[in-house]
Amino acid sequence: MRLMDRGASPLTASGHRRKSFAMQDLIAKAATLLEALPYIQRYSGATFVVKYGGSFMDSEDPSVREGVARDIVFLEAVEINPVVVHGGGKAITRAMEKAGLEARFVQGQRVTDAAAVGVVDRVLSKEINPEIVRMIKSLGGMAQGFSGTEIFTCRKLWLEGPGGERVDPGFVGEVTGVNAAPLLDCIARGVTPVISPTARGEDGAVYNCNADIAAAQAAIALRARRLVFMSDVPGLMRDPQDPTTVIPHLRTDDVGELKEAGIIGKGMIPKVDSAVAAIRTGVEKVSFVDGRVHHAVLLEIFTDAGVGTEVVL
Repeated sequence: MRLMDRGASPLTASGHRRKSFAMQDLIAKAATLLEALPYIQRYSGATFVVKYGGSFMDSEDPSVREGVARDIVFLEAVEINPVVVHGGGKAITRAMEKAGLEARFVQGQRVTDAAAVGVVDRVLSKEINPEIVRMIKSLGGMAQGFSGTEIFTCRKLWLEGPGGERVDPGFVGEVTGVNAAPLLDCIARGVTPVISPTARGEDGAVYNCNADIAAAQAAIALRARRLVFMSDVPGLMRDPQDPTTVIPHLRTDDVGELKEAGIIGKGMIPKVDSAVAAIRTGVEKVSFVDGRVHHAVLLEIFTDAGVGTEVVL
């Protein structure tokens, strides 16, 4: 067999000619791999929980959603055990409108009556969840979907009105327990669990739950090393209107001060509170990253600079 001349463009396994790269590009690629190496070594065998949510889930560009799935498959390949908890708020709102149901929110919580909770459960557990599982599998990964009712238990959530009165948002729950056994079985088999944020209430009913809190509780129960919240903002920002004000590093002791200053407010409160709870029970680091950035999970975990905001003890 004649040896291929080094100046020729070799064919890939698929028959396409490999692109030619300048030497500096090749060196840069090698440098990236070397930068990732100590992180791969450090986290080999560790469990990472990834909360997958935000408007980027609805992106018309399939490469955005596929990029997240590729990150999950990469984690599997380097022997990190990912566990995915996903959201799906915009898809739920569309489905409710189609069913003639009004989407209402109180203090950031979706008001979920008996009719709405059926839509929530269907969209999250029977539509979005299988789609994420299929995407991971299509990229060569291994995944198994779970309805949150198989994994999470909850208590009914009551809100406090402006006058201190109790406000009932309906079938909205706060996760209080995690059935870790099926998740640990998946991890032992090298399979990524993908979980919807519903839960079984004390009354046996299905409840809609905050996916951030569900992800944090899963991380605590599984003794995860890392918890990554993916959303549609660059991280925790001092000025919500200015992406350049992202806080790259935050200690749990500084959270109270940022709340008082109003820097942590509204939708960020449950995320940050969940992060603090996870860290104080053993999770090493919690990250807030922008899911619209391609491969944000890998950039956060395997590079020195990272992206978004990291929260540590």
